[in-house]
Amino acid sequence: MKGADGVDTGLEDDLSVESWLVAAGRERQAGAPLNTPMIPASNFVLGAERVYARNEGVPGWQALEEILGGLEGGTAVSFASGMAAVAAVFEQIPADGLVALPIDCYQGVVALAEAGKGRRGWRIERVAVTDTAGWVRMCGVADLIWLESPSNPLLEVADLDRICAAPRKAGSILGVDNTFATPINQRPLELGADVSVHSASKFIGGHSDLLCGAVIARDGALSADLFRARVLAGATPGTLEAFLATRGLRTLALRLERAQTNAGALAERLVNHPKVSCVRYPGLKSHPTHAAAKRQLKGYGTIISFDVKGEAGDADGFCRRLKLIQHATSLGAVESTMERRASHRGQEHLPATLLRLSVGIEAIEDLWTDLEQALGGIVLE
Repeated sequence: MKGADGVDTGLEDDLSVESWLVAAGRERQAGAPLNTPMIPASNFVLGAERVYARNEGVPGWQALEEILGGLEGGTAVSFASGMAAVAAVFEQIPADGLVALPIDCYQGVVALAEAGKGRRGWRIERVAVTDTAGWVRMCGVADLIWLESPSNPLLEVADLDRICAAPRKAGSILGVDNTFATPINQRPLELGADVSVHSASKFIGGHSDLLCGAVIARDGALSADLFRARVLAGATPGTLEAFLATRGLRTLALRLERAQTNAGALAERLVNHPKVSCVRYPGLKSHPTHAAAKRQLKGYGTIISFDVKGEAGDADGFCRRLKLIQHATSLGAVESTMERRASHRGQEHLPATLLRLSVGIEAIEDLWTDLEQALGGIVLE
């Protein structure tokens, strides 16, 4: 199997995901360190291919890219953050281009598109995640078709099989934010997407201690364009951050398995709680896109969004009463976190009492005890 730099890794092509996560991105010659070391150098002695870190990269970035490229089935380019990765993809949109975004979309991506609307004349169309016919139509006319699946924070699953198979406008890019699903549960490039994007700060790193992003492209020419965008913008990952992201990847399969089991159990319990009015989790049969999730995803993920009864103040009080679960933003780490999403700018369209819970690897009964005691403080008239 070849790595991100095209050099044979010495690993078998049919390795399982779990084995690839552990084995990829390592040197194989005698005497080499087992882990790719951090090399805190911006420049290198002249006379070889590597001259300046921003231009040629460093081994730590390349190790991370080798693992991610193999996971997704393409060529990976790492970035300083998830939004830096997204921005590199959006940089490929021509002036006056048409951008199709989901209605339920991360607010940072929406803000980036709106900025391009003002500076470069981009036109923006918003399409419901579940409107497959609308997405198929966008494939024929849009310059960038941007999907989140599952979406943030309503966890709707797009029909990627049909959308990715639809005829597309020449030169267009179909991108999927695969952060919530992870490459273990979903491989968009295999379905026909052009790029799969990750905020590596989340599940890939897994410990809430880094900012990093990545784009994995199916086409070599597009990958080269994304690499060039990173060089020109200087949006390179830090040496420490790349090391931590690589280390986090080694345990992704284990972390996801445990947290996913927890999430499924908590979702089922929350459905029956008298102070919860709505639970969104793709694994629930009542979820509006459960059929698509069952068909496309290998697992249903670790994110639950649910509405508590009452008003925004009741939801805020619930979050403050949590003891084990952290009242914090972000997601995908070993610890469970929760926040009221409508409290963020750009998310005011969401239900006022919608809470996004990122389930970690703690003991399930401890998590449920914490949720129960916090829900108990909600007083309904």
